Amino acid sequence: MLDGILLEKAGIPSVAIITDPFEGTGHAMANQCGLPRYKFLLLPHPIGNLREEELDQRARVITPNVAMLLLQGQE
Repeated sequence: MLDGILLEKAGIPSVAIITDPFEGTGHAMANQCGLPRYKFLLLPHPIGNLREEELDQRARVITPNVAMLLLQGQE
């Protein structure tokens, strides 16, 4: 999350992806870093125990949203 925020502040479009239990933390980090409207994406938790095929499927589902946010830009 922090990497995405720092890249965005440096003018490099970025999208952070975190798992859903950390949504509140993501908003808090964005606020603390001065980008309260930083947009990030959520994946269902957990991901650490998923097989490669399951991770690949989640990546395929979220990829259009990553592209949309990158093209849309942060406000």
